[in-house]
Amino acid sequence: IKKDIRLKKLRMSKRNKFSIVVAVYNRPEEMSELLESIFNQEYRDFEIIVVDDGSQKSSRDIVNHYKNKLKIKYFYIENKGPALARNFGVNKSEGDWIIFFDSDCTIPKNYFFEINNFLNNNEIDFYGGPDMMDNSFTYLQKSINFSMTSLLTTGGIRGKTNSIDKFLPRSFNMGIKRKAFQEVGGFSDIRQYGEDLDLSYKLIFSEKKSALISNARVFHKRRTNLYNFFNQMFKSGKGRHYLNLKYEGTFRLFHLFPALFVFGLFILFINQLLIKNNFIEIIKIIYGVYFTLIFLSSSIENKNPIIGFLSIITTFIQFLGYGIGYVFGIFKNIK
Repeated sequence: IKKDIRLKKLRMSKRNKFSIVVAVYNRPEEMSELLESIFNQEYRDFEIIVVDDGSQKSSRDIVNHYKNKLKIKYFYIENKGPALARNFGVNKSEGDWIIFFDSDCTIPKNYFFEINNFLNNNEIDFYGGPDMMDNSFTYLQKSINFSMTSLLTTGGIRGKTNSIDKFLPRSFNMGIKRKAFQEVGGFSDIRQYGEDLDLSYKLIFSEKKSALISNARVFHKRRTNLYNFFNQMFKSGKGRHYLNLKYEGTFRLFHLFPALFVFGLFILFINQLLIKNNFIEIIKIIYGVYFTLIFLSSSIENKNPIIGFLSIITTFIQFLGYGIGYVFGIFKNIK
């Protein structure tokens, strides 16, 4: 009944035309899952642009499978990085709104209904939506999801607060008016870090209006091993410092927390070799209490103590990678 009501409202509302742009690199299996979820959408007034960014594992056969089911275009280009690959895709698109998904996402079937309804009732230039966990995710993926979204780790800044005007969308779930995208020149040529936040800042500093559409959620699988997760966090930390320098006034105190975390670990390591004092015991207690809270919170949220234990590991890697990356960015800039 609810679905019938949604479809009736959709037929009566203004229908925005969307272009979905996905840059993919060596992830044909994930592309198959993403396209299947898009095929199952209730709202179908969209086209899909898949840009294969120099992959050794092509997604061409996956896209061809959906040629008779969806309005879809496939392009294979020399590897340029996700920013320029997405720009290429936008240039091949026709929609009024450009929607970006990461290839490791799947989309709930009411997604486009939700954003169409929101855009018909709100004047904005770009938006973002939250990412969430699917029950099919592995324990490790669920623990990474907790580390990336928990109030205890990221402060809930990735789509859990109802911010408007200055919400900063990420490329895993991001929509932009074509005109606004063109006016700021699209994504900057950044291969290593922060191309999506850079675009959000360019839009904000150009006085474009953003919003969080809290019901426009995606399932985000994230990295599937700890090594890749560490590299992702390292690049994010390095990019954070770069963006703070590029966009005046964007620095926030919590950006330093992972670097302080790494500094605390360094102090503990030196202590084991050289120093013995009560201050070190206080640091140990702080770390112990914090990771106990991580374990309890994740175990309760996921109803599984194994995921709670893994969340300690993923949070440790998250802070370590981001903190080292942030410090690396500072010293690289000094040089």
